[in-house]
Amino acid sequence: MDVKEQITKAVEKITKDKDLQEQFQKEPVKALESVLGVDLPDEVVEQVIQGVKAKLTVDKVSGAVDALKGFIKK
Repeated sequence: MDVKEQITKAVEKITKDKDLQEQFQKEPVKALESVLGVDLPDEVVEQVIQGVKAKLTVDKVSGAVDALKGFIKK
């Protein structure tokens, strides 16, 4: 199983669904298993959770920086 591929797949689905974002914050394991459609071993789930959290954080920071750049240019 390619963990990086699973992280990318999960991030794509989670970022598009507000309810899924809330579920991921409250119950990341259940959210991932529903998104990925598989019951993952605990060690893999933890890797994917950490990867998704990191990617979501990077995306939020990037979006904020882009918004600030747009604001500054005005």
